Amino acid sequence: MVDYSPALMTDMYEYTMLDACLRDGTADRKCVFEVFTRHLPAGRRYGVVAGTGRILDALEHFHLDDEDLKFLAERKVVSPDTIKWLENFHFSGSIKGYREGEMFFPNSPILQIEGTFGECTLLETLVLSILNYDSAVASAASRMVSAAKNRPCMDMGGRRTNEWSAVAAARAAVVGGFQGTANLLAAQLYGLKAIGTAAHCFTLVHDDERSAFESQIAALGKNTTLLVDTYNIEEAVKTAVEVAGPELGGVRIDSGDLASLAQRVRNQLDALGATNTRITVTNDLDEYALAALQTAPVDSYGVGTMLVTGSGAPTCAMVYKLTEREGADGVMAPVMKKSKDKATTPGRKLAYRSYEYNLAEAEHVISGSEDKLAGYTPDEGWKDLLVDYVDHGQIDSSWQGHDAIMRAHDYRAAALNELPITAQSLMKGDPVIPTEITVL
Repeated sequence: MVDYSPALMTDMYEYTMLDACLRDGTADRKCVFEVFTRHLPAGRRYGVVAGTGRILDALEHFHLDDEDLKFLAERKVVSPDTIKWLENFHFSGSIKGYREGEMFFPNSPILQIEGTFGECTLLETLVLSILNYDSAVASAASRMVSAAKNRPCMDMGGRRTNEWSAVAAARAAVVGGFQGTANLLAAQLYGLKAIGTAAHCFTLVHDDERSAFESQIAALGKNTTLLVDTYNIEEAVKTAVEVAGPELGGVRIDSGDLASLAQRVRNQLDALGATNTRITVTNDLDEYALAALQTAPVDSYGVGTMLVTGSGAPTCAMVYKLTEREGADGVMAPVMKKSKDKATTPGRKLAYRSYEYNLAEAEHVISGSEDKLAGYTPDEGWKDLLVDYVDHGQIDSSWQGHDAIMRAHDYRAAALNELPITAQSLMKGDPVIPTEITVL
């Protein structure tokens, strides 16, 4: 990827605030920041956390080189003293939060970052840009997987978004339940399953469809998937089986009435003896289209535009707010906004989920001072939702890389099954469980 510093993937005011606080002496005050959303996208029943592993990846490289510092100095973004402070910057704080693949709801403390004000404020934009987008994609992916009734869904959205978000979306989609991606960089970086064979142009560049199919099979083998809707689907399926034989791996349909066509193609394949040939459909699918295809004989789906745009909700409206800070007397004190419709709950948080008959019934957010939270005992059977990601600057690498993504993939499925069945409804409604906030 392009060589860049994550420390510059931020808004200018993070650095101007740092500069002012270094001047007045408040930059070293201990603080606790929290990431949460006040509401889910309209009508959604739950959200899925994704992107935390990418935050940890970025944190490993969150520093400024000489060219970055020169840029800040020449633009007079910060003073020379702040440039000196930034020369050896390394995040030394702690981070805890919901694990990737976990369900979240309004006011869930998805991430808590503790450290000095100076170091925590620099992370705000990067943290929010990653969590807001990745969680939006994972949430949409989860709805799509449910609608597909666990038939494999694959990410094909790279060409429908910018090149960097395409990589992030591929990773988040797998956290959300998808099985693979067409994006090779995402497959390389995260060890994801890569998928893809040929587009319509491959057929069109050949003199006829038979020549195209023969070329693809010669290159990729009989287990490949042939695109059969360039000209006439019935003729294409007949030709495909003639060329590959009944061992043909699959066919893909990318246009038309997908349910009706899939049924006809299935019957035709079976009549030609290709009973094990799989059918994949694509073409601007979303969770509602997938639900409509539940009774069609489709084996897998390729999803593009609606996946990488969060199926109409490309952000989760997450915010990053200061909830506790050290006062001039050295004592930590809770703080809160009182702005109309934007008030925050003061203090650091604990988070639990309670169950009845093995189904989640409520999210419990407990807020208070460090001492009060240390003495808090949750009710029996409550599930602790917070895990430790960073401890005084030391990153827990078990939350990074391919294995962490696959654990998140499996965890999402298990966590969704713990919610009431209405969580999987595509009808608009309220969050499937309430969030109860207790301030100690």
